[in-house]
Amino acid sequence: MRAQNGVQPFAHRCRVYYEDTDAGGVVYYVNYLKFMERARTERLRELGFAQSTLAGEGLLFVVHSSEARYHAPARLDDELSVSAEVLELNRASLRFRQQVRRVADNALLCEGQFLVACVRADNFKPRAMPLPLRTAFAEQGGAGTSTAGD
Repeated sequence: MRAQNGVQPFAHRCRVYYEDTDAGGVVYYVNYLKFMERARTERLRELGFAQSTLAGEGLLFVVHSSEARYHAPARLDDELSVSAEVLELNRASLRFRQQVRRVADNALLCEGQFLVACVRADNFKPRAMPLPLRTAFAEQGGAGTSTAGD
């Protein structure tokens, strides 16, 4: 996880609870996706945008596609650091690269990419992100932007 344009990379910390694990005490694979979803939500919050407020304004973010690669298991009580780096910022979508690392040894446990689309809450059709939100991601995310349509 490297800083881009002098901006510290965003990371959300969480702990592995019993409910996150299988019978062997290992994090069930789909729960990494939940950890990454929470990190994206906290990334928005850090930029000053709550999903509940955006939904009230008729805007939702939905996962269009996801890709995950698993490297090592997390276990009960591990503290995790989950990054949410914006790779690509478009008019109506964001591409995130995310990593889940164990805090104790910085081991990479899981990594993935997610294409997240901005849609209208009433009909789930694509819509442009509000300019203040796009600007916040552009300034803090360090990602390349595109002015082309999605």
